[in-house]
Amino acid sequence: MKLSDREWTVLNALWDSGGAGLGELVKRLRPETGWSRNTVLTYLTRMEAKGLVRIDSQAVPHLYRAALDRDACRAQEGRSFLNSVYRGSAGDLIAAFLKQERISPQELERLRKLLDEMEV
Repeated sequence: MKLSDREWTVLNALWDSGGAGLGELVKRLRPETGWSRNTVLTYLTRMEAKGLVRIDSQAVPHLYRAALDRDACRAQEGRSFLNSVYRGSAGDLIAAFLKQERISPQELERLRKLLDEMEV
């Protein structure tokens, strides 16, 4: 499933909070998005219908939680991006990013360790 930028924004707020009521979510999202209470509620309702959000309507106020795991969503989005933009070549993806962006010595060391662990 391909998530929109706005769906990522809502899910990140839910993951960061561990689940929250509508009022708390509005407070979290408003500085970044400018969304009103009704807009947040509309997104939550639509995302529930898509299976992205769970709503505990027994709780007062209703409690909203992400229905998906953050790491699983990242992995799926990463695979989709890799396949559509780099035709599945992780090496080409990494090379493109390293040519365009400087990375810190710590990030470089992390990358080297990861490659060593993978026995590439």
